[in-house]
Amino acid sequence: MLHVRLIVPADRTEDVVRTIEKTVGTTHLVVLPGAARNPAGDVVMCDVAREAGDALLGDLRALGLDEAGSIAVENIDLSLSKRADKAEEEAPGEGADAVLWEHLADATHEESTLSVTYLAFLVIATMIAACGVVLDNAILIVGAMAVGPEFGPLAGVCTALVRRAPRLAARSAIALLVGFAAAMALTTGFSIAMDAVGLFGKDMLERARPNTDFIWKPDMFSFVVAVLAGIAGTLSLTSAKSGALVGVAISVTTVPAAANAAVALGYGEIDQMWGSTEQLLLNLVGIVVAGTLTLLAQKALWGRRG
Repeated sequence: MLHVRLIVPADRTEDVVRTIEKTVGTTHLVVLPGAARNPAGDVVMCDVAREAGDALLGDLRALGLDEAGSIAVENIDLSLSKRADKAEEEAPGEGADAVLWEHLADATHEESTLSVTYLAFLVIATMIAACGVVLDNAILIVGAMAVGPEFGPLAGVCTALVRRAPRLAARSAIALLVGFAAAMALTTGFSIAMDAVGLFGKDMLERARPNTDFIWKPDMFSFVVAVLAGIAGTLSLTSAKSGALVGVAISVTTVPAAANAAVALGYGEIDQMWGSTEQLLLNLVGIVVAGTLTLLAQKALWGRRG
């Protein structure tokens, strides 16, 4: 269940109440006349089944409530109510399958912004992966994958393509391009510094690395895994099951590929650099294609049910 809290101009309260009452899957309607001060108006609250939430939010935005008032939505972790159970039964579909497009757009907007924190995580993850490829240490590679924040902008690109949001697409693309460019440049400098103090060596990169040589040797399995990870990651975002994102993060080799390319560039290993770059691009494309198709399928499914 979702809890919806609205601040409504007094002259629109009746329209809002009627909209809520006619929406299948709503319950616990509360109206507090004149309770809001900034902005001034009435406070209207209700609970709605997750599978009916997107339709209700669309109707409320059609009334201009997002501009004239306020719409706030939060998840209800526990609701002991027969009315709530009945509302969930009446709503079409299953809550776990429902897509809240407004929530998805808001979440991807935040996660796809090029910020200092985003850059810091990406740079640190790439440097950890650089240590992993030089030492041929799979544990460090997995750790770097988990730290990398790149799935946020990738999800932003997918959402932007489905919702035809050019600003979100541009913001996400900038976060990806600038983020990886900065991470790879700094990691190249990091590897040179590590070489200067004797912790890295060209021979360590050239030797047999059975645990990590897949990073710069892409094949069709790389694309297949990226596609599967893109589907799983998108379903994780739309179903609010964020725990699955950890598994997605350690399934694709975006950050390790960027790290190997950066280290190889520092040592002039062109073959490894190009192989790693191809692996990086293959993973990025696979995730975007799969994520976009998944969102389109979910949109078509819920549109048909609506």
